[in-house]
Amino acid sequence: MEKELEIWEQMMSGERYDATHPSLVERLVTIREKIRDFNDLRPSDLEGQQSLLREILGSCGKAFHFNQPFRCDYGCNIHIGENFFANFNLTILDEAEVRMGDNVFIGPNVSIYTACHPLEAEDRNKGIEWAEPVIIGDSVWIGGGVTIVPGVTIGSRVVIGAGAVVTKDVPSDCVVAGNPARIIKRL
Repeated sequence: MEKELEIWEQMMSGERYDATHPSLVERLVTIREKIRDFNDLRPSDLEGQQSLLREILGSCGKAFHFNQPFRCDYGCNIHIGENFFANFNLTILDEAEVRMGDNVFIGPNVSIYTACHPLEAEDRNKGIEWAEPVIIGDSVWIGGGVTIVPGVTIGSRVVIGAGAVVTKDVPSDCVVAGNPARIIKRL
């Protein structure tokens, strides 16, 4: 148990860790079973969907909705605010915390990553990783096909244009788009 806690704490603190550690793999399998159950529920079973998501997510507001399918790694590191909406095919690799404020709306095919991999092939081949959190403010619209990379903070009242790749922090009250995403308008 001590080694399991130690590897989890390494991951959560941003240190390099062994992503293939058996206790992490076991957690991944457990959550993937729950995610499969969620994705297999009838679209009309909103109560069942919310119940399963409340088991999976670290925290959530009262009002939220995820269109199926949804994918994540651990789930417990995902925190969403009130009035959250995610369209089809949201993927969150939550080796670090992903925190989203109130009134966050996510288009289809969006990916949010916290896992980082070494440039050195030898370390990468050993399963070495580290993770950096992603923070998203209130009243953010994330367009379809957006990718948000590890360590990014997005302010409040932001619009991220479809297909953008967000590689740097985004200040509040702006529209960003492109690859890499850059400010195209101040709100």
